[in-house]
Amino acid sequence: MAERQILEAPVAEGAHDQHMVVNMGPQHPATHGVLRVVVELDGEIVVRLQPDLGYLHTGIEKTCEAKFYHQVVPLTDRVNYLDPLSNNLCYSLAVEKLLGLEIPAKGQYLRVVLAELSRLNSHLIWLGTHAMDIGALTMLLYTFREREEILRLFEAVAGQRMMTSYIRIGGVSLEPPLDFFPRVDAFIKALPERIQEYENLLTGNPIFRNRLMDVGHLSAADAIALGVTGPPLRASGVDFDVRRDIPYSGYEKFDFKVITSDRCDCWARYEVRIAEMYESIKIIRQALDGMPEGAVKADAPKVVLPDREKMKTEMEALIHHFKIVTEGFAVPAGEVYQCIEAGHGQTGYYVVSDGTAKPYRVHMRYPSFATLQALNTMCAGRMLADVVAVIGSIDIVLGEIDR
Repeated sequence: MAERQILEAPVAEGAHDQHMVVNMGPQHPATHGVLRVVVELDGEIVVRLQPDLGYLHTGIEKTCEAKFYHQVVPLTDRVNYLDPLSNNLCYSLAVEKLLGLEIPAKGQYLRVVLAELSRLNSHLIWLGTHAMDIGALTMLLYTFREREEILRLFEAVAGQRMMTSYIRIGGVSLEPPLDFFPRVDAFIKALPERIQEYENLLTGNPIFRNRLMDVGHLSAADAIALGVTGPPLRASGVDFDVRRDIPYSGYEKFDFKVITSDRCDCWARYEVRIAEMYESIKIIRQALDGMPEGAVKADAPKVVLPDREKMKTEMEALIHHFKIVTEGFAVPAGEVYQCIEAGHGQTGYYVVSDGTAKPYRVHMRYPSFATLQALNTMCAGRMLADVVAVIGSIDIVLGEIDR
């Protein structure tokens, strides 16, 4: 179907006799997931291309309707497996709006630390795989070195390296271990030197520069019209970041710079993400220095699971735990939309409650789906080899696209 749509699109008379339609994917190392791109070529020049989706369809949105509200959290991990804590956060904030829950200050700061670590994790994976697409194979080993440290921090706090399910409705699942904040502090002190190492290898590299500069142009007007968000939007010169402009989880208390560029090309997307990593370090430093004392979970015993120690000594806590796990908790009827600035762009959750313990509807707005629309705009008229660079520069995750 995708091939026929492309072939039937308006082109110059007789042009189809000279054009060739080829499949890029669905199993292709540069598509960053199970993605099929149908490309119409005039020689090696891209005339037009069209993504063909559905190879990784999970049905997660529909599955949410059959789960208790707290059971949806592990599903959010799996939509974008490179930025799981941001997914946890966005969904939890949406349900907390419906419940009217206020999260303690320490819980908010801890969420910010974890969200920024998750952003760093996402950007590190992007840099390693994007450079590898271009031919810089060694870069993946450098970025995985730092990513491994982040995953160890996730494992320390959540007991899980990737599918953390740590940020939950009402706060976080449990207090971080005593050595968690010192370990985060040591990591962010060492990271700037490592990022400088990446820049020394790539920023001045003539091959890397030539593959990215003036490739994949996306104007600000096109980016806005196509719904592009996150680093690709800011790399087109649009100064917008949800953390600053629609603050959540206490982000209004942190000082950071929103990175933009007017180049509007693949190189700008590289520069923006590299600079954003330094800003994430700055935010984490402020959160560690100003970390409040107190609880990490809201005082809502019929919604938030009690601490394990309380369950051993307090019958009421044991009863609350049993009822939440087996029956869930009712959420007041209503609907809400909550957005955050995740690593790939603006993530949003639209949650509808009918007053029961299970959501009536959960719709997920993930940035990769919208950003993929811009692929044809960025690639038309360029060489086929440039498609690889462009796909890498927009940093898509197919779990966000096929839901």
